[in-house]
Amino acid sequence: MISKDFIALIYPYAKTSSVYTEIPYGFTIAEAALESGWGESMLFKEAMNLFGVKADSSWNGELLSMNTKEFINGAWVTIPAKWRKYSNLQDCIDDHSQFLIQNPRYKDCFQYTSSSDFAIAVAKAGYATDPDYSDKLCSIIEKYDLDGLMNFE
Repeated sequence: MISKDFIALIYPYAKTSSVYTEIPYGFTIAEAALESGWGESMLFKEAMNLFGVKADSSWNGELLSMNTKEFINGAWVTIPAKWRKYSNLQDCIDDHSQFLIQNPRYKDCFQYTSSSDFAIAVAKAGYATDPDYSDKLCSIIEKYDLDGLMNFE
């Protein structure tokens, strides 16, 4: 999917969620783009999982088993994982928002209103193992002016 189409697809859901959660919609769009490969990842296609949220013991929904790459001890390794599976985009985005809101390690992220600052804080709190995670998110936010979106509907 091309970037403009992906942004147009995700924007209304991210914007709606941002009203209730105070998570900047630009951050949500950038993270969805990065984690799903702009909607091309198998995880998105098979499980409508935009963010790479794994299924832990608290998850009561459907599952998808699929390998993932993790950056562990300075190297990329492939490991098996269980992923949350969603029936629609709003459920995915709402669950991701609740994951950030309910997890105490992301509490400090909510002091930021800009998408880039929020992205840096989420990465610093340990959301991903990729050491370049915040740089990648900020690059997407800047390139597509995701804080400047006014009405993409």
